[in-house]
Amino acid sequence: MLEDIGKLPNIKRTLERAISLNGYIYNRSGLLNMMRRFTGQRELLRPAKTQFANAFITLSRLHEQKNNLRKMFTSSDWSDSKWAKEQKGKTIANIVLMPSFWNSIVFCLKVSGPLVRVLRLVDGEKKAPMGYIYEAMNRVNDAIVRSFNGNEEKYKEIFNIIDKRWEIQLHWPLHAVGYFLNPKFFYDKPEIEHDAEIMSDLYKCILRLTRDPAKQEKVVAEVSLFTNAQGLFGNELAIRTRKTRAPAEWL
Repeated sequence: MLEDIGKLPNIKRTLERAISLNGYIYNRSGLLNMMRRFTGQRELLRPAKTQFANAFITLSRLHEQKNNLRKMFTSSDWSDSKWAKEQKGKTIANIVLMPSFWNSIVFCLKVSGPLVRVLRLVDGEKKAPMGYIYEAMNRVNDAIVRSFNGNEEKYKEIFNIIDKRWEIQLHWPLHAVGYFLNPKFFYDKPEIEHDAEIMSDLYKCILRLTRDPAKQEKVVAEVSLFTNAQGLFGNELAIRTRKTRAPAEWL
């Protein structure tokens, strides 16, 4: 999704400018030291597990240092330096002082930030992500809508990309069932049990896991215990740890 979003013309141009800016600074040790003085030793780069996550995280770092970078490129330190005389240096300074560049970064962060958070969830080693992806992707859409105050024209193209990748690569019954069987979400959201798509995916998984009618009925009975918080699911300890224990720990 991040890769496809990164190919949109305006976002691609913004990423290219950001990469050019970072490359120019980090390939010149003297300029890098100058930058660190202005940013309080904070870096503009932070490695990530995927190329496009790294690109968008870099935009976040740039945005955090916007004021410091603009101060640097309008300072006497910069204007008196040899780099300010170079054509490439002038181009980089123009990028930093360009309002449209920073406006484009804000747009990029609004659409990429929620997706980067999902990527961290999937790549994380603290808990198995299966029971969280479905809900996390719902939060992605909600976060993007809120960031643009519901102005669909601003995020319609982004949603098309997200929906296409979701349907092709991620929208599997197992993700819906992981969401359904996650106590953290299920007991807080009664609507889950009445969501036709989620319930359809649940029964698809049951039918796939076993063709034995007796076992299928046993699973359905167990699901009923879960949905009604009966048996061990109604235990005081189970209720207290619904939001603190990962689904895999309930085995």
